[in-house]
Formats: sequence, structure tokens, C-alpha cells
Amino acid sequence: MTVSQIYTTAPEIGTRSEKEEEAFALLDKLGIEYERVEHEPAMTIEACQDIDRILDTPLCKNLFLTNSAKTRYYLLLLPGDKAFHTREVADQIGSTRLSFGSAEKMQELLNLTPGSVTVMGLMYDKEHKVTLLIDRDLTKNEYICFHPCQNTGSVKAKTEKMFGEFLKYTGHTPTYVTIKA
Repeated sequence: MTVSQIYTTAPEIGTRSEKEEEAFALLDKLGIEYERVEHEPAMTIEACQDIDRILDTPLCKNLFLTNSAKTRYYLLLLPGDKAFHTREVADQIGSTRLSFGSAEKMQELLNLTPGSVTVMGLMYDKEHKVTLLIDRDLTKNEYICFHPCQNTGSVKAKTEKMFGEFLKYTGHTPTYVTIKA
């Protein structure tokens, strides 16, 4: 994947998507420092490996999930090298079987599209219809890497800032889970 430069400021207005500009504006408003790169669309965790090497940050998977009745929705953040086993997570949160949520629900609740799932989508979940699930191992990393609501860019920020100031702003209280390596 071609990445030309690491930036420490938001992109110029009008050069990126509206969602990306909103994401960077919020990070700046909250005083969360970051490094960012622009790249071609990265739809999978495998496509992000080169990006994460450049940003020197461990991979982070972001999964949009729902229960079997499609009445509860979750955003699961876990290390990129861990496999997701639905039963393991469902048991910890007291849920029925989990599966991937639809693209339509993802758009409706988080203003995101498949391949662009990110913790930043919580800024659009004003009614708190999405429960945030975080694998405990992510809290051990100094930094977290995520898309700025579009999969043509990636951002590196301090984990404590994203799980602190950012989540405080959105009003989401995470539920921590343990996913075996």
C-alpha cells in the first residue's frame, strides 16, 4: 500500500470527505494529538498491516455486530492478531449469538460503511444505540490506530485519550471483554 507522508495536522478543508473532516475537527476540539496518513482504500485488516507498520502502531480490528434478534448493536475493538469467536464474546456480555450487523444499520447508527468501521463512528451515535466493547489487551497499548470514518486514511492517537476524552465526549461507556489470543 502506498503511503507518502505522515501528517500531524488535519487535512485542508475540502480535500477529504465530510466525515473525515468532522472526525479531525472533533479530535482537534478535544485536544487529542494524532499522526495520520492517507492511502488507497483499506477494506480489511490485512490491507492495514503496511499502514500500521508506517505508523508504528499495533493493528486494531473494529467489528460492527448485532445479536440474533437484531435488537442490540455493538462495536467491538480488538487487537488485529486476535480471532473473533462469537460465542466467547456473547457469553461475556450476556447476549445471544452475535453476527455482523448490516451495512444499512451501520450507516444508520454510526454513519459508516463496510471497511470503514472505527471508534470515531460513535460521534454519530447520539442516542447511544451502539454498545462499545473493547478487548482488555487494547488498553495495554500506548497508541491505537483507526480510520477517520473513511478507509482512505488512518490515524494514530494515544489509547488513553481515545478511551478517555473521546468516549467521555460521546457519552459511551465501554464494556471490557477478554478475547483469548
